[in-house]
Amino acid sequence: MKKFLFTLAAISMMTTACTTKQQTTGIDLANLDTTAVPQNDFYQFACGGWMANNPLTPEYSRFGSFDKLGLNNLEQVNGLIKDIAATNHTQGSIAQKIGDMYNLAMDTARRDQEGIEPVRKTLDEIEGISTREELSKVLGASMDFQLWAMYVDADAMNSSMNILNEYQAGFALGEKEYYLDEDEQTRAIRDAYVAYVEKMFGLFGFDNAADRAQTVLRLETRLAKAAYSNVELRDPIANYNKMSVTELQQLVPQVNWNEYFGALGIELDSLSVGQIPHLQEAGKMLDEEPLEDLKTLFAWQVIDGAASYLTTDIYMASFDFYGKVLSGREEPSPLWKRAVHIVNGTLGEAVGQMYVQKYFPEENKERMLALVKNLQKALGIRIENLEWMSRETKDKALEKLNAMTIKIGYPDTWRDYTALNVNTKDTYYANLQRAAKFEQDYSLSFLGKPVDKAKWYMTPQTVNAYYNPSSNEICFPAGILQYPFFDMSADDAFNYGAIGVVIGHEMTHGFDDQGCHFDKDGNMINWWTDEDKAAFDARTKVMEEAFNRIEVAPGVHANGAFTLGENIADHGGLQVSYLAFTLNEEAKAEKDRLQERDGFTPAQRFFLAYANVWAGNIRPEEILNRTKSDPHSLGRWRVNGALPQINAWYDAWNVTPESPMYIAPEERVSIW
Repeated sequence: MKKFLFTLAAISMMTTACTTKQQTTGIDLANLDTTAVPQNDFYQFACGGWMANNPLTPEYSRFGSFDKLGLNNLEQVNGLIKDIAATNHTQGSIAQKIGDMYNLAMDTARRDQEGIEPVRKTLDEIEGISTREELSKVLGASMDFQLWAMYVDADAMNSSMNILNEYQAGFALGEKEYYLDEDEQTRAIRDAYVAYVEKMFGLFGFDNAADRAQTVLRLETRLAKAAYSNVELRDPIANYNKMSVTELQQLVPQVNWNEYFGALGIELDSLSVGQIPHLQEAGKMLDEEPLEDLKTLFAWQVIDGAASYLTTDIYMASFDFYGKVLSGREEPSPLWKRAVHIVNGTLGEAVGQMYVQKYFPEENKERMLALVKNLQKALGIRIENLEWMSRETKDKALEKLNAMTIKIGYPDTWRDYTALNVNTKDTYYANLQRAAKFEQDYSLSFLGKPVDKAKWYMTPQTVNAYYNPSSNEICFPAGILQYPFFDMSADDAFNYGAIGVVIGHEMTHGFDDQGCHFDKDGNMINWWTDEDKAAFDARTKVMEEAFNRIEVAPGVHANGAFTLGENIADHGGLQVSYLAFTLNEEAKAEKDRLQERDGFTPAQRFFLAYANVWAGNIRPEEILNRTKSDPHSLGRWRVNGALPQINAWYDAWNVTPESPMYIAPEERVSIW
């Protein structure tokens, strides 16, 4: 599934600061590297101690502040689940489903004994396809293999109603560049991928494994060539193509779409096709490619999708490629972590309900709402003061800001899991298949109905936050609303530098290069004057080019266009939260507000708190992987790339033209 949902990539927090005598700075001095010069390398100065004290273990390709919080949350959830899994419960109860799914995930001995039997039926069904005429129904009925994906979400042009959306799929490496780029590193990854595919076909008992691997690469490359790049996928207008089923039939005549949708179990008059060239190419493949080659691709998709849920040997073969080659990890995560992730993925809100009852005090939600209001006010002030925007567009922007829905902690209504059947008499894989079908049915149940604006797109225990343009909402799950992103005992400088920037980041997503296309109601409607939009585009171009100049690895540069939305959000978050910090009436009343504490002024502590959010270590392989696949800049550059664009940072740290991080004022980014 793909939707325009803008996340922080694991960071956010909460609440206004306390002003008691026990108040601290919230800054852990052990995180610093005082041998570094902050004006030369602020990231190393602010985070060097953290990086030294938290070296990468074999399990991780990247480990940062939010990963550390995620690990703590995972341990808390594991404790809740293990208690449930240790006892028997009434069949059909939530406790039974959570406990049995966890126990199934932990039982590797059973999976080793079952071998590939759990997927044999599906593989036999693929082998039994004898004519092209069967493919429309087969693709519609299958959750195991696909050349494109379907999901239900709000209609971008009528955000109050749900519509079926089509999205490009069918190539396992995910990013088209892995199939097309000819640099040495990418070619080595492609070669390793072919070797992995060949090995897996062998493990599953197929003959001609080497030939099959070449077939998979050829067909996936064909799909990847026709796919949109990650930069092209960022254009919501280009990725919205509403049409009738009759028009779809004319667009891609190789598929019998009535049979396809019938097999999917739905009736509809219209849908939105995301990437037309890719879907047309997939249709041509169904006519032009040998049927046996298509069946080989489908079999591969089943094998690759099932690999993590079968025998230890098969799991490790998958890890050796996706974990080691792509990400640089040396060892897989412990079994208990993988089991908790599975339970979170299949029964997430049920687990979340237990989590918030134990770990999320109600007063945290109230404090978070108050802080969000402060940030809304600050962003409104900045919009009012924009010199480059007309009154007409300002009014529309302020309407959108004031109409934002705020979701904190957990949903008001919990999801119903009654229809999900978890049964230990069946295999682990069979239970996961039922869980996938349950999710598919849940998504399709919204088709043609009004949008449920109370719906959450993250579970409460998730360490992340998001902005959803179709509903104009910002969401901060309970899992991330804690230290090191928020410290109830710390002063304003810390909390505005950490959680405050996070809140401002999510708000700014409503006005980044994608969010700016949606109005206050979540409809994709232009609310800009032509002059103002041109001025906005010119200013965001400065941001794009600044990040294009960053060399993330020898000979490899950041992708400023791909990361533009997140970089705009970081920039806006910093600007808005710093203003809110300076305007905070409570902060003004503090007698010691302008005094140094722990050797740093309040303004300096604000920026240290922000930098510490992105403290982390990362492997060289993961740097390359994320540069291709992640719309967020790498942690180092969310500090060293973002702060030189912020005037207040120069004042706080006395950054002069002699500093290698210095950017002349007229060359700095200035948007929101």
